[in-house]
Amino acid sequence: MLSVESILIFILLGIVVGLAAGLFGIGGGAIMVPILTTFFLMQGVPAEMVIHVALGTSMASIIGTSLSSLFAHHKRQSVIWPIVKSIAPGVILGSLLATYFVAHVSSKVLAIFFTCFISYVAVQMFLNFQPAPSRQIPGKVPIFFAGSGIGLISAIVAIGGGTLTVPFLAWHNIPLKKAIGTSAAVGFPIAVSGTIGYVINGWDVSDKQSYLYGFIYLPAVLLISLASYFTAPIGARWAHNLSVPTLKKVFALFLVLISIKMLWSVI
Repeated sequence: MLSVESILIFILLGIVVGLAAGLFGIGGGAIMVPILTTFFLMQGVPAEMVIHVALGTSMASIIGTSLSSLFAHHKRQSVIWPIVKSIAPGVILGSLLATYFVAHVSSKVLAIFFTCFISYVAVQMFLNFQPAPSRQIPGKVPIFFAGSGIGLISAIVAIGGGTLTVPFLAWHNIPLKKAIGTSAAVGFPIAVSGTIGYVINGWDVSDKQSYLYGFIYLPAVLLISLASYFTAPIGARWAHNLSVPTLKKVFALFLVLISIKMLWSVI
């Protein structure tokens, strides 16, 4: 049964995820996966599937925030829809393939991959790295394969794809605000297809009495999504009033520490 302590943890996690998403523009999975892994281990989820459940739950939790972000950027005319249309089939395919891959890989391997990727993201945040624009958006076939790679990696680490999509678009001479808005739109099909994949590929471990559907723990998804929906706009407002570059460096170190803690717990 879902305890009061669990409800409070999920709501608090949603608050933090929403604030971080609005303030830093980082995918919620970077925070959720390590914390959910620790929580699920404490609740007795077997170590061999704990990362899978954390990834699936995180992926499903970002559907609402990605949709909200999509609408917000569309209203500001920051979404380049022809690019979204071209890249979407690739990210959907990549996300689905990723969930199949995750279902057949051990938690230890997933924890190592996640920690390495988050460390890469943290270095980007710490150095405030932005690729210099040097080329134009490629044709349909190259962008399909680029989208497949973005979807594949994004679903493996349960992020909306902005960490990869924004640099990719900026590298191809898309203005930063347009790149962020377009990335937000691309994040929605990643979240939806990734969630579907985590349900289908994890269906054998479902436990409806515990509200576990595939690799997705439904109570956590609902509570985290609800809390983050209300706090993401607050984080966005804070971004205009706080010293974001300094906070990014502190937050980058925090991401690395909790990822290493997760890796240590699994190993």
